[in-house]
Amino acid sequence: MIRRAVERDIDAVERQYAELLAFEQAHGSRTNWKAGVYPTRAVAEQGVADGALYVMEEEGELRASMLLNHVQLDVYASIVWKYPADPEKVLVIHTLCVPPSQAGKGVGTRMVRFALEEAARRGCEVLRLDTWEHNEPAAHLYRRLGFREAGRASGVLEGLIAETLMFLEKRVREDGAEL
Repeated sequence: MIRRAVERDIDAVERQYAELLAFEQAHGSRTNWKAGVYPTRAVAEQGVADGALYVMEEEGELRASMLLNHVQLDVYASIVWKYPADPEKVLVIHTLCVPPSQAGKGVGTRMVRFALEEAARRGCEVLRLDTWEHNEPAAHLYRRLGFREAGRASGVLEGLIAETLMFLEKRVREDGAEL
């Protein structure tokens, strides 16, 4: 089940962030995230406070998390989107975290499909996201689910991590069916 996170989920989400960051420190980064910089417990806390943090829970265990909102960072304005839409008609995935212990189980696919369904429920026309340009597992997932790359741009994550981001988008039908 994928649901909006509540305060009691914050510890588990923080553990997922830590698991992923420790794995990447040992095996190389796919996300360009950094321990102590992003994502942190404060990200999960703010996500719960804003009602934007969603978690997948199965058998009493959290499997993944993501933020869903209408926030498009300033750099989004530099991208030439194929599907222009008013900001309130764009849902954005942020910080999709599938910890290594859950990799390869279809968790990421289910989270993204949920985001598409949620976008349709909210009457959004487009689902957008960004990912680090070297995050090939994520890029492969998004492309497989019908997202198209809209462009790339450089930025600084949390004012500390220089990166080039890949921006992807997918059109969403009002009835929830994918185009």
